[in-house]
Amino acid sequence: MTEQTQPQAESTTPEVEPLAAAGQAATPSMPAAPAADEQATTADVPQPVQSSAAPEPAEPSSQDTAATEPQEETAPQQTQPDTSSSQADSPASADAAPTAEPQPAADDKPADSQQANEQPAPTEPEIDPEAAMDAAKWGRVDGEGRVYVQDGGTEREVGQFPGVPIAEAMAYYVRRYLDLSSNVDLFAARLPHLSVREIDSTIKNLEESLKEPTAVGDLEALRARFAALKSVAVERRQAVAAERAAAKEQALKDRTAIVERAEAVAAQDPARTQWKSSGAQLRTLLEQWKEAQRRGPRLDRSSEDALWKRFSHARTTFDRHRRQYFSELDAKQAKVKAAKEALIKRAEELSNSTDWAGTSARYRELMNEWKKAGRASRKEDDALWERFHAAQQVFYDARRAKDEATDAEYADNLKVKEELAAKAEALLPIKDPKAARKALRPIQEAWDEAGRVPRNAVRRLESRMRAVEDALRRAEQAEWRRTDPETQARAQGLASQLEDSIAGLEADLAAARQSGDAKAQAQAEAALTARRAWLDQVRRTTRA
Repeated sequence: MTEQTQPQAESTTPEVEPLAAAGQAATPSMPAAPAADEQATTADVPQPVQSSAAPEPAEPSSQDTAATEPQEETAPQQTQPDTSSSQADSPASADAAPTAEPQPAADDKPADSQQANEQPAPTEPEIDPEAAMDAAKWGRVDGEGRVYVQDGGTEREVGQFPGVPIAEAMAYYVRRYLDLSSNVDLFAARLPHLSVREIDSTIKNLEESLKEPTAVGDLEALRARFAALKSVAVERRQAVAAERAAAKEQALKDRTAIVERAEAVAAQDPARTQWKSSGAQLRTLLEQWKEAQRRGPRLDRSSEDALWKRFSHARTTFDRHRRQYFSELDAKQAKVKAAKEALIKRAEELSNSTDWAGTSARYRELMNEWKKAGRASRKEDDALWERFHAAQQVFYDARRAKDEATDAEYADNLKVKEELAAKAEALLPIKDPKAARKALRPIQEAWDEAGRVPRNAVRRLESRMRAVEDALRRAEQAEWRRTDPETQARAQGLASQLEDSIAGLEADLAAARQSGDAKAQAQAEAALTARRAWLDQVRRTTRA
């Protein structure tokens, strides 16, 4: 199996810097200041003039804040949100030119009126009147429409709106200040949810916007507020970086654990592997890998590629072992099948034999060979067994039919032997071995002459007759021991010795009683009891 390709997530749009993109889209378009030789002809059209009119930054949208770090590795890809749709919700819309801004004359509009009509009319954002009044205190407008702001103890020009009321010119630049203030507030509100990259990008854009903004308001206070927020942002950035590093470390451990489990599956002994469950386990691990790739933190490229190579190698090894195992199994089962086919052929050749005893022995040998041959596939092995069993069954059915016919012929013999067994059992218990032997002999002769009986009765009848013969044999042996002269002489000698010993023990017992020695008395009584019992047994043997 070739090495598997790392699973790739769906392609995504390039990630756009949150504030930069939104800010560029929302920065109000300011007409250029009129040239000196055109002042006379365009005096009726008010034009704002800016000094150092830099584009204002915008904060990232809610969707932008969820975007992950830019992709650095080529192995697992993670989906990033499309920022094009989120720009419409960006707070930078607050930077759009207000409706109160003077518009150029009709002669200066684009020639394509249809394209102009397609542009949606901007809506004027709500402004806090009190905040606007406080901001306006930091600026002034001269008679020529030039707007100035107090910034760091000095006054500088921020723009010009000739030919419009002073309040209107001031309101435009106050609104720009309030927009900057709103951006700082928005940064503070979203700071706990921003990534490291978004924090850095936002700080950079706000720093650029607050250097010399074309706005009227308490710029020093706004910069101080941003500086304090920047300190918090730096701490937050460090915390986010630490969290991200910890998450990446845990993700690396989780991915490594997935790989190690896959390697453990691949390292199993092929002879003992449960291929179906192990294959399902590997598929589950692959799904876990994809899920970790989609939802988990992105690993560095080298680590992810190395882990994927290990995981892919484990899957390849497992598949190779599985193919090899089943290839060998197929070859082995084919060999077993051929051996069992040969056994079936031999069994079929014997199926019509009438050598009942010899063929039965041959079939037992074939059965032993069948068991030693092993197993083919379940389906084939079952079919082979049916054929083998059918071949034997032909022979055994024929033998059974023959036995049934023979048993019918032996029914009369069975009755005779039943009667003979009853006569033999009537001799029990054996009291006179000689008389019993004389009575049993004609019964045994008649038994032999009666002939064969049905197979199912042979063991039962033989057991009954054997029990009588065994009882007679035991009685004859006992009689022989009783009448043997040598045995009698030994018994009488032993009896005499025991009698002498008993007499001595009785004398010892009498002496112990007279002396009052309780211990000696107890020992003499115990010994005397044992000798008397022994003597009784010897006498019973002699009498028998």
